Amino acid sequence: MKTVIHTLTLLVLLVSNRLRTDAKVHVHVINRLGDNKPMNVHCQSNDDDLGYQKVEDGSETTWSFSVNFWGTTLFFCDVRWGDSGWKHFDAYDADRDYDHRCRSECRWMISEEGWLYGYNQEDENWELFAFQ
Repeated sequence: MKTVIHTLTLLVLLVSNRLRTDAKVHVHVINRLGDNKPMNVHCQSNDDDLGYQKVEDGSETTWSFSVNFWGTTLFFCDVRWGDSGWKHFDAYDADRDYDHRCRSECRWMISEEGWLYGYNQEDENWELFAFQ
């Protein structure tokens, strides 16, 4: 009986985890630096390198993906503008984002002050984040 319960529990966990990978997540990195300042962006995961992109002021770069089977998907970005050095942030971290902050839409904005804001889809507000 215990073996059957353990097997059923494992099956339920596998199925529920598998459902995580079916939904698409859409990521947006938005340039709001102002003064027509372009921003260079390089985003990637362990599996996908999205290349270097120039994002004009008022524009954004976007991509979509499905969370991996294990729920460990991580996309990270480096951004740079003007004479600034490269600044790093995690654009999507399944551990941080999947159940709360950005289940289907992850929005990031670089402000005029050069600050990083992330939109909390659950709370419907912008939150200040620190570059890493």
